[in-house]
Amino acid sequence: MDLTTEYLGLKLANPLVPSASPLSRNLDTSKKLEDAGASALVMYSLFEEEVREEDSLMEDFMFSQDIGHSEADGYLPVSEGYQTKTDEYLAQIFSLKQSLDIPIIASLNGVTTGGWIDHALEIEQAGADALELNVYYIAADIEQSGTEVEQLYLDLLIEMRKHISIPLVMKLSPFFSSVANTIRDLQHHGVNGVSLFNRFYQPGISLETLEVIPELHLSTSQESLLAMRWIGILYGQVELSLAATGGIHSAKDVIRMLLSGADVTHLCSALLKNGPDHLAIILTQMKAWMEQNEYDSVSQLKGSASKVHSVDPTAFERCNYMQVLHSYKA
Repeated sequence: MDLTTEYLGLKLANPLVPSASPLSRNLDTSKKLEDAGASALVMYSLFEEEVREEDSLMEDFMFSQDIGHSEADGYLPVSEGYQTKTDEYLAQIFSLKQSLDIPIIASLNGVTTGGWIDHALEIEQAGADALELNVYYIAADIEQSGTEVEQLYLDLLIEMRKHISIPLVMKLSPFFSSVANTIRDLQHHGVNGVSLFNRFYQPGISLETLEVIPELHLSTSQESLLAMRWIGILYGQVELSLAATGGIHSAKDVIRMLLSGADVTHLCSALLKNGPDHLAIILTQMKAWMEQNEYDSVSQLKGSASKVHSVDPTAFERCNYMQVLHSYKA
């Protein structure tokens, strides 16, 4: 059975790819993921806000102190061993490349072009096989139009593409007026793939302090249906890699994504909850299903239930909505 798939021009042993998570911070855990069958690894994200804050603090420390003696101001101590978050990230790329045999995909999480070109270049030089641009952007400005939001994504991609030669994939949110049109525009400007969809974590409110607080809830399999629908719509209409992310917990979830047209499926919550070995279980169950249903390869499976190959293409659109409502029984 041929489980290989192609993603961002990289030939992978199978479609199971751990997505950006704390698991990749640890070399031993990353090795366990590879041993369990991971065909590539998306690193944890380097966040724009953290890098900016660290740079600002360092600038204040180096150049904005006044210790009261002008002749001594130029002798502020600098530790040569001090490592920034960017330094740590680049070192982890190097370590993963040295220790693992699978492709390493770096991840930048930000929304502006300023400074990120330099970081992307450093990531490329550190040996990353590809770069995921995780544009986690909340359009909270009431004066900002949908067109302006889409342009923000395009501007970031265009600047990156001018300087970076490794494959670029953009991790997108589902909150566009026209997801398909936006992705087509990204394709025209040089993106190599898209990851659908970014899972926005929603804040909560503390009933004790009345403060807005972060709340972490791991995904469920039901959440994967949103990405499955859009990948099924996009398959055959765009010429770029399609990654499914969010809500993939089982072999059933993986197979559905492949049937809709995904090249790879990204795993996060399932691995955080069940550990790296859960990936091997999913891979074994996926093989068993393919054997039972007489599929010889992932390429034979891929896209066979997408919109372009569906008996009822309207099932991906409004027809599904009506059928679901009519099928419900109290």
